[in-house]
Amino acid sequence: MITISEKAAKRIQVLKDEESQTQESFLRVEVKKGGCSGLSYKMNFDSTLYPADKVFEQYGQRVVIDNTSFLYIAGLTLDYSGGLNGKGFVFSNPNATKTCGCGTSFNVKPNPTPTKATGSCGS
Repeated sequence: MITISEKAAKRIQVLKDEESQTQESFLRVEVKKGGCSGLSYKMNFDSTLYPADKVFEQYGQRVVIDNTSFLYIAGLTLDYSGGLNGKGFVFSNPNATKTCGCGTSFNVKPNPTPTKATGSCGS
């Protein structure tokens, strides 16, 4: 399960509008090797679903995760923090054992046991 906060869903819609994305497009979240903690989140708009994709929809927005990435981020909450001290999208990943200061890089144990670790840019 991936949870999308109402603030994150609103921001996704704003970005879709700014980038002239169709209503059929969705936010794809992937986990890639890299970043100061070993793994990093990658987000982009997409409109192609693959058979092994996992689709989560809340507040009218769809977030799609490939099967491999889901192993690292099952249980994730995607939030958004705006304003003067806003940090952008905030990933609360219960599988993360280490996060970096920017909040977009993390690491997990080889066989992750859920622990609560949050990160956001500037933390």
